[in-house]
Amino acid sequence: MCSEDRISILPDHILCHILSFLPIKEAVRTSIISTKWRYLFASISTIEFDRCLLSGLTDRNVDSFKNFVDRLLKFPDQVSLDCFRLSDGISWNDEDHDFDVSGWICAALCRGVREIDLHLDNLGDVLTLPAVLFTCHSLVTLKLNAEGSKIEVPSDVCLGNLKTLQLRNSVVDGDSINRLISNCHVLEDLAFFECFLAYARELNIQTPSLKILVLEFDVVEYRGFNYVLVINAPNLVYFQYTDAVAEGYALSYMKSLEKADISIYRFDSSDCETSATHLIQGICTVRSLSLTIDEVLFRTCRLPIFHNLIEFEYHGLGFNGRETWLVEFLHFVPNLKTLTLNFLVVAETQWKVLHMEVPSCLSFHLKEIKILNFKGDTRMFEMISYFLDNAMVLEKLMIGMKTLSETQQSTVFYQLLQLPKSSKKCQVVIF
Repeated sequence: MCSEDRISILPDHILCHILSFLPIKEAVRTSIISTKWRYLFASISTIEFDRCLLSGLTDRNVDSFKNFVDRLLKFPDQVSLDCFRLSDGISWNDEDHDFDVSGWICAALCRGVREIDLHLDNLGDVLTLPAVLFTCHSLVTLKLNAEGSKIEVPSDVCLGNLKTLQLRNSVVDGDSINRLISNCHVLEDLAFFECFLAYARELNIQTPSLKILVLEFDVVEYRGFNYVLVINAPNLVYFQYTDAVAEGYALSYMKSLEKADISIYRFDSSDCETSATHLIQGICTVRSLSLTIDEVLFRTCRLPIFHNLIEFEYHGLGFNGRETWLVEFLHFVPNLKTLTLNFLVVAETQWKVLHMEVPSCLSFHLKEIKILNFKGDTRMFEMISYFLDNAMVLEKLMIGMKTLSETQQSTVFYQLLQLPKSSKKCQVVIF
């Protein structure tokens, strides 16, 4: 029985859209289906070169591959590109192959590409990209992974329609990055993942349109932390910050902030506590906060009231006094509903001798407590007992015991059930 080819009768633009979801090698193979399909692959809107594509590349056919890429990017009657991507795991800049990556980028820009995503290895100390990349008006998303190389930003920058800028594993200097950010006027998503911030006296982010901000910097001994972080992003919704405490922070009012993930460490700052306190003060409007600190880095006596905070996740890295600090901090979050604690190292504070006023959130609002990495030691039992004694409206206590054997879990669970609870609705759950 002869079956009808219903796919081939679809309009070309729909077929090209379908081909855009295929790996480029598979899309090219469709050219043998029929005359109609012969050149359709050349009109796909997403072009990605990945490790699979180059798996069979040898010295004999590398020139053929280069010619193929040139023809694909510079094909007559070319359509605009949605995305041009060079995936990871490939040495695009090695001397053996000498790929014309700059030429490919320029060709994609000439086709009005909306997204460029580059993962480039073996670059040396400096990554020099075509200057036209930084003045492209069609570009909406730019993602660069320079694998430890410094990204050179030209003096002329104008990315008027760029909404997403992500840099990963790259070295960025203060002047270059400030120039880049200040010339992206509609930026909504700005992220630095595992980047090395060099030669910076100030990191200045003045972007009213910004909604997502990720600053994840490498904390290494030979890096200086004497910079000031300035953020003016009134519409920011999500903020992630990982670094040693900087010299100073100037954060304008963030009226829309929903979630913040803060991981800060004492390293080389002379007035670390003051700087860290300014950072926390700047996010006082947040609704959900995850905080990781390696010691008491800011003074609770100078904190504002976090009226909006309903979810708090606290990672204390084993410093003495963290329990006292935690109870002090809870006084500033009167409406807290969910508390998550992750103490990786046992400290010496005795919860039974914490002669402090009970935070109001424990009496009136806290509904759920989750304790991660429970090890069954006396200090953690004291902590749990403290919360069960004082959390008047607690509904669920969840305790993670993955490090314990099944027998140990059963024993601990029985002991937990014997602890007195102020809330009759509280359920104890282990996971």
